[in-house]
Amino acid sequence: MNSEWEFCPRCGDRLETLEAAGRLRLSCRSSCGFVHWDNPAPVLAALVELQGRIVLARNQAWAPGAFGLITGFLERDEDPADGVAREVEEELGLSTSAVSLIGVYPFARRHEVIIAYHVVASGAIVLNEELAEYRLIATEKLKAWDFGTGLAVRDWLAGRAKAGTPARSP
Repeated sequence: MNSEWEFCPRCGDRLETLEAAGRLRLSCRSSCGFVHWDNPAPVLAALVELQGRIVLARNQAWAPGAFGLITGFLERDEDPADGVAREVEEELGLSTSAVSLIGVYPFARRHEVIIAYHVVASGAIVLNEELAEYRLIATEKLKAWDFGTGLAVRDWLAGRAKAGTPARSP
């Protein structure tokens, strides 16, 4: 379990580890019935294509040289495709003209599930306060990494190769 919860948010009693739905979960020992399911958070990832190039960005909290896809949390009652377009606009200031699902990936290290999309965007990049810098990468130079959103990059590149899409940027 990834939670550090100690007390029930409903009644304030202590939580203890009990079996619920076939797994050990933090549960209230009183009769209020609270179970902390500790489910992973849904995260949206955008492989943003801008004028035939891919946008990689560095979060302010990341080490210099560490770049990745645009990501953000899915909001309550939000369609994931709408949410990824929202994230692209919030973080890069770009408009989205097309969104297509790449895949869904477990990311146990961060206790997240990544829902990754290929997003075709337009406009001028204006970074929000979360991002330190960005790079525009020619598709033929884009390389996947072995974890998190890198798996979506891998699958997107493989899909392009299978479809016979040229790797060259215009």
